[in-house]
Amino acid sequence: MFLKKIVFLLCFCSMPWLGSAQSRGFEILKNLELMDQIHEYLDLYYVDEPATGYISKVAIDEMLKKLDPYTVFYHESNMENFRMMSTGEYGGIGALIRKIDKYTCILQPYENSPAHRSGLRAGDKILAIGGVSMLDKTSEEVSTFLKGPRGTTIEIKIERLNEAQQVVKVTREEIKLPDLPYKGMLSDDVGYVKLSSFSQTAFKSVKEAFDTLSGQGMKTAILDLRDNGGGLLMEAIRIVNLFVPKGQLVVATKGRLVEENRAYKTTEKPAFPDMKLVVLINERSASASEIVSGSLQDLDRALIIGSQSFGKGLVQRTFDLKYGSKLKLTISKYYTPSGRCVQRLEYYDKDSKAKAAQISDTLLTKFQTRNGREVIDGRGILPDITIEKKSLSRLSSLLLVENVVFNYATLFAASKESISSPETFEISDETFKDFVEFVLVAEGFSYQTASEKKLEELKEIVKEEGYFEELDSSFLNLESIIETDLEKELYAIKQELKEWIESEIVSRYYFQSGMSRHGFRFDLDVLRAIEVLKNEKEYNAVLKK
Repeated sequence: MFLKKIVFLLCFCSMPWLGSAQSRGFEILKNLELMDQIHEYLDLYYVDEPATGYISKVAIDEMLKKLDPYTVFYHESNMENFRMMSTGEYGGIGALIRKIDKYTCILQPYENSPAHRSGLRAGDKILAIGGVSMLDKTSEEVSTFLKGPRGTTIEIKIERLNEAQQVVKVTREEIKLPDLPYKGMLSDDVGYVKLSSFSQTAFKSVKEAFDTLSGQGMKTAILDLRDNGGGLLMEAIRIVNLFVPKGQLVVATKGRLVEENRAYKTTEKPAFPDMKLVVLINERSASASEIVSGSLQDLDRALIIGSQSFGKGLVQRTFDLKYGSKLKLTISKYYTPSGRCVQRLEYYDKDSKAKAAQISDTLLTKFQTRNGREVIDGRGILPDITIEKKSLSRLSSLLLVENVVFNYATLFAASKESISSPETFEISDETFKDFVEFVLVAEGFSYQTASEKKLEELKEIVKEEGYFEELDSSFLNLESIIETDLEKELYAIKQELKEWIESEIVSRYYFQSGMSRHGFRFDLDVLRAIEVLKNEKEYNAVLKK
């Protein structure tokens, strides 16, 4: 049927004034015929029985990769992933998982989820699901086994620290990822709302949170969009409408087709027109997060604090395909009220390694906010107040990546039934000493300082050039001087490590909301936001009020 439509299109496009359309139609038809022939010969003559469905999906995926990362084909077998992306809902057990060594482990069950109620804990190693071994399977493969229709029961064989292997029965439910991992009052009059994604219920959740916190005395607010990768455009517009008047342009879209050129304005009277507002962003705030932060910045309605956002200025629409599949397709770019597009990467301009190039500085354009503040396009959203992040030491990074901190928290939680509240919990010097001892004997963990790594590299070069025997004693002297004292290194970054250890331990008892509550005292973005919200003179000065 599709080929017939193309043939009809070619006939229609034979008019002289439709030459370009005719050329495109011919190219489409030619390549479809080639694909058809290739499939035919594979089916007839290939040495083994070809996995036709798999080959076709790979071909489609590779074709779309040449466009941009957001144009994606969802095969009928991936519908659960698509539903989770668009609605935040899926059929499953409700747990974060991570591959550690040869098996995937429970990273954190969601509070009151089937996983939580069935007794699964962070650190549980998933050995098998429904009798199928999970050895060496990726976390994505394990996730597929865990997901399924609501009401179905699966048996999960686990290994838990200091306990015999056991089988846990879990009945899948409709899991709704929380729009708001945490909301609450940070002081007598400063409220805080963390939005994790722009799902179909994002606006409703944010509105209810602001209403609740207003009833608790909130006079000023922090809307946290850090690590929020975006979602539905209309939810972003409705959230902006909470703070700006009816009839205000929030975002405009422009595409290759004229019908995709649209202007989206607020349609309701704002619920919080005068509330002082800070929006937090970081390098993982993208798409709808940038629409909210960018429009509020352009309208001088909120102060933006944090670090430069991701820079995704592209809009997608989902199209239904045959056989239960879908295509998410980039159809336009979006522009904030000042006229800027935040898109940072040009996917048709790739470097020698086939990576998208950043838009050249020479092509950037300056725009102005409503109060005359200067902003630029092509670089995501630049905060009004940039917070310099503390760099994580190499040793801390390694302890986190190698799951040493995670494993210690598992050991800690196995020995203690409860801890104090997240706001007050701190590990003692004795506990930190216990952690240090745990690291020193941790299986498979090794650490080299940067000096030691460079010395190893130099030794290899010297060996290749034939001077090693002459310099062997010199190397031995250097090695003795710079040899790592791991215990000393750990104590040198004690305060940095304590924050990570405490956060991981708190998650075992109080889940995501507890981690947020514990982390506020170390969160430089939040601390600066509270400071500026309590200083009306500074707040107004930044916004040029």
